[in-house]
Amino acid sequence: MIELILYSTTGCHLCEKAIEVLQVALQGQSCMLEEVDIANEDALLEQYAVRIPVLKNPENGKEIGWPFRPEDILVLIEPES
Repeated sequence: MIELILYSTTGCHLCEKAIEVLQVALQGQSCMLEEVDIANEDALLEQYAVRIPVLKNPENGKEIGWPFRPEDILVLIEPES
């Protein structure tokens, strides 16, 4: 199962678009998406405020910020070699 973190915040229309792109990229693959609202933590707000939505692969530590395409997500979830 693919595990990803989406850093976002309430009312973020780009975050909704990011989820749509994620669904296209994974096309029915099993994915556990943890959505983290950056407004709830000062450190996250400082780190991601102008970059959200940001998609992170906790397995390899890679992250991509908006705008991203399905191809970018596939690179993000590639296992480390």
